[in-house]
Amino acid sequence: MKHFFNRIYIILFNLQSKIAFYPSVFAILGFLFAFILIYIENKGISKYLIEHIPMLVVNNGNTALSILTACITGLISMMVFSFSMVMVLLNQASSNYSPRLLPGLISDKNHQIILGIYLATILYCIFVAVSIQPEGDSHQIPGFSVLVGIILTVICIGSFIYFIHNISQSIQINNILDRIFRQAKSRLNLLVKNEKKEVQDFPETKNWYEYHSQESGYFQNLSSKNLLDICKEKETQIEILPVKGIFILNGIPLFKSKKELDEETIKKVLSNFSLARGELVSTNYVLAFKQITEVIVKAMSPGINDPGTALNAIDYLTELLALRMQKKDTEFLKTEDQVLIKMRSVDFKELLYQVLAPIRAYCKHDIIIVQKVGMLFYYLKNQKAIHKDYYKIIDNEAKNFLTDAKSTIENKADVAKITAIENQLNLKN
Repeated sequence: MKHFFNRIYIILFNLQSKIAFYPSVFAILGFLFAFILIYIENKGISKYLIEHIPMLVVNNGNTALSILTACITGLISMMVFSFSMVMVLLNQASSNYSPRLLPGLISDKNHQIILGIYLATILYCIFVAVSIQPEGDSHQIPGFSVLVGIILTVICIGSFIYFIHNISQSIQINNILDRIFRQAKSRLNLLVKNEKKEVQDFPETKNWYEYHSQESGYFQNLSSKNLLDICKEKETQIEILPVKGIFILNGIPLFKSKKELDEETIKKVLSNFSLARGELVSTNYVLAFKQITEVIVKAMSPGINDPGTALNAIDYLTELLALRMQKKDTEFLKTEDQVLIKMRSVDFKELLYQVLAPIRAYCKHDIIIVQKVGMLFYYLKNQKAIHKDYYKIIDNEAKNFLTDAKSTIENKADVAKITAIENQLNLKN
């Protein structure tokens, strides 16, 4: 039973990042709400309102149909325009910044909820219009339902105004970078907070039983609580082999167990791995580094040529790297008295290299970017780190970056600036 609920949770978790998720949910709610109102109409609510507050109720079938038709037509036009604006946003973000930003923009709940409100109101008005019987007596006209349709349409107009404001903000690169930064910072803070400061005692796993993936996809998340329960029940320990965020191919080693597991237990363990075809910063902070790096590289391309955006992105990158220096390269999950699960993460050395290698390749010719990256190194060297080796890694990357910059930049004044950066960082030749 728990296996079934795990699969349902993973499916719902993955669906939330789809642009059609919330609109579909709201559309179903609008459909159901229409039938609820029709049921209430049959109980005589319109008759009651006509007798006590007649000015609120439409008591003419043709008038009611005209109002609902106008609402439906206007809402469809608003919805088409809103969808078009979303597509323009995605196209501009993809061409000007990075295609990797699209999953985060598509999963914006504000846009999805607004589109969902449109769909729910349209479906509601359609089914209420169908229930109108113009030839019947006045009490058969769903006056109260028409009133609710008018109110919902007014809410849609307000949502449309908010949508225009929100999408004009979402398309700005500063807000895109800030959203990525806040999501990654929240994820990193959570991981750092959950880490235990003491040295963890975990045995060597070389001779443990190895089990393989039965499907492919990006390793997004893990149901750690359920895995701990399985380990405790089977009296075993588990090592998670792939790094969270990478693409897992069908059949590659996925985890190791201290004790041999039966087929049913293997299925239970595998059901706690969330594999999807997309990536989200909220579950994988490493993706934020990739996205910001790609924004920097794209901004410095000849077709875009926007060093201001690159400088802003380096600022966000600097703060995230400083926060990453407080996190260990390996994560352990434990019960009150025993470490049961070992997880790997992208180590700081590999992360820093993957971030700076493309910047070094595409930005080494620009002295302004070189100076900014020099400030990044200087800032990181003055931050607290959980391992002293992190400072050596920073020095090595600084040497590589400044060496490439010197080999590319020929102006003597610019070379002198690079030499000054080396002296400030106390880099030894």
